[in-house]
Amino acid sequence: MKQSYLPSETPSGLKRLRELELQYLRGNGEGERKTSDRIYDYDTYNDLGNPDSEDELARPVLGGKEHPYPRRCRTGRPRTKKDPLSEERSSSVYVPRDEAFAEVKQLTFAAKTLKSVLHALLPQLEMSLVNPNLGFPYFTAIDSLFNEGVTMPKPKTSGLFQSVIPRLVKAVSDSQDDLLLFETPEIIDRDKFSWFRDEEFSRQTLAGLNPFSIELVKEWPLKSKLDPKIYGPPESLITTELVEKEIRGCMTVNEAMKRKKMFMLDYHDLLIPYVNKVREIEGTTLYGSRTLFFLTEEGTLRLVAIELTRPPVGDKPQWKQVFTPTWDATGCWLWRLAKAHVCAHDAGYHQLVIHWLRTHCCTEPYIIAANRQLSAMHPIYRLLLPHFRYTMEINALARESLINAGGIIETSFSPAKYSIELSSAAYDKFWRFDTEALPADLIRRGMAVEDPTAEHGLKLTIEDYPFANDGLILWDAIKEWVRDYVNHYYPDPTLVENDQELQAWWTEVRTKGHADKKDEPWWPVLNTPDNLIHVLTTIIWVTAGHHAAVNFGQYMYAGYFPNRPTIARTNMPTEDPSEEYFINFLKKPESALLMCFPSQIQATKVMAVLDVLSNHSPDEEYLGENMESSWAENPVIKAAFERFNGNLKKLEAIIDERNNNMNLKNRVGAGVVPYELLKPFSKPGVTGMGVPNSISI
Repeated sequence: MKQSYLPSETPSGLKRLRELELQYLRGNGEGERKTSDRIYDYDTYNDLGNPDSEDELARPVLGGKEHPYPRRCRTGRPRTKKDPLSEERSSSVYVPRDEAFAEVKQLTFAAKTLKSVLHALLPQLEMSLVNPNLGFPYFTAIDSLFNEGVTMPKPKTSGLFQSVIPRLVKAVSDSQDDLLLFETPEIIDRDKFSWFRDEEFSRQTLAGLNPFSIELVKEWPLKSKLDPKIYGPPESLITTELVEKEIRGCMTVNEAMKRKKMFMLDYHDLLIPYVNKVREIEGTTLYGSRTLFFLTEEGTLRLVAIELTRPPVGDKPQWKQVFTPTWDATGCWLWRLAKAHVCAHDAGYHQLVIHWLRTHCCTEPYIIAANRQLSAMHPIYRLLLPHFRYTMEINALARESLINAGGIIETSFSPAKYSIELSSAAYDKFWRFDTEALPADLIRRGMAVEDPTAEHGLKLTIEDYPFANDGLILWDAIKEWVRDYVNHYYPDPTLVENDQELQAWWTEVRTKGHADKKDEPWWPVLNTPDNLIHVLTTIIWVTAGHHAAVNFGQYMYAGYFPNRPTIARTNMPTEDPSEEYFINFLKKPESALLMCFPSQIQATKVMAVLDVLSNHSPDEEYLGENMESSWAENPVIKAAFERFNGNLKKLEAIIDERNNNMNLKNRVGAGVVPYELLKPFSKPGVTGMGVPNSISI
């Protein structure tokens, strides 16, 4: 049916049908779901662990008072024998039939490729790289991944890899082996040593894979808010004297604070409670970290200091040290190691919080609630549907192989088995629906202030902030399209408040999908078209803009892992070193850095997965590209969509223009990869651009 109806306007012949269909989709909350079912219901993340297979794989339930978390789709599988709160795992995870990848598309679809990588390629890799702790002996060994590759035994199904992942695996003619050969990521292709430099490290906080963490320093001196009785003295060792010495008398700290010149990455209070737990696990380590930047006159960020902290443990007091760029050999190598630790913190936070939690995980409740409460003929259901395509299926695949106990994330990221629990701590501490909107997110981090006279109604604290500059144009384009759509269907403001399906959907998002946050005062109230427009724009921004900005550049920025190591495996040489360890560090500091980086198996596994995650499938549906058939028949909606498509094409041209403007030093320069992650359209493959409608990989 092409016609959309608000509940109050449903033709009488369709009313009963409309109600029955929704009742069926809600189910009765009982029994185990079968693949043929179309039922949507909620459950906690109680299926990540596998306690029945071994105690080491037991994991806490995420969702509830102890570990607040969004809800996932209920599967109704039996409980585990050892833990009555956990659900048994199964070889395939139920998603409602309408959410599953279309059979025809299975062949080309990126998720199919991801399955092949997880289930076939990684086990073959593990057979080739037998020692899981073996690091890279020298930097040229890392380069060989791109020019010589890793030979692996051929899988039993001949030609499997060539048919599914030709970009990654090349057949070796007449030989018994396959060759895993990685394409050189663009960042290294343009400038092999970019990852080594402070200015590139700083630039990537504004125009890299995680532009969501950099924040203005609003309070000085820096101080932890954690309990000093447990975690030791809260004061930072990044003092006024130290900063003023580093910024070489440009100005006082007081003046820098007033002029909004100091920024930081703050992974101190979130990580500190996990440090001692993580350190009990072999092959990884953790610190709390603070990284301070100073905004130069050119509008670029200069790295000033890194502070690493270990809380008290046993009879050892708190340990912390500040590292700064220095002019002596030992200091230089300590600085490089400190940067490697911060990169690992940022890579983990990006993957677990900015990417998985804030896009994939928080969107699933919107989808479940929409299918349970909004009829398929509801105009808002039709508006949202393209933005929900394949998300539940890709999330089910993540629970199966990526975020599960002993999965890729736990075996390759610093927090190890505490990784997903850490995303629950971040959800509890930081997540609020109202600050998921791009303008509100920038304001919250001090990266913008409201200014009615400025474009987009915001004045950026750092003018050349590529992600925010492109993102705000995209946000405005989405908002204009949503405004035109909503105002067409709700010409009278009271219609929003009186739309029972819409109200039921939003109530359920809050009280069931995000049940652990249901009483928070910041939830928007759906009582006017403006509020509805804001809520819908936020959801579409998260599924399209936010996700694209943090997903499709993964191979480009992290494919050469020294630029973004997912794990730091060794402590700093200055923290309680044995004499032998310190002497070895002085003799061969490069080896200390390589030992700190991921092991060979960790690096190659992550690289293979990131290559697939960064890939656009041939059937990708981009934002504002294809009009739904029901919209094409409505002249008002058709005209609005065409305007939306035109605005996105304008954004493409603006981005191209910006990437040729030599004054924009955070996105243009010698060897710098142009910032294109928010360019709306793309051809298939790993392109570092393109904003799909939905979180479909």
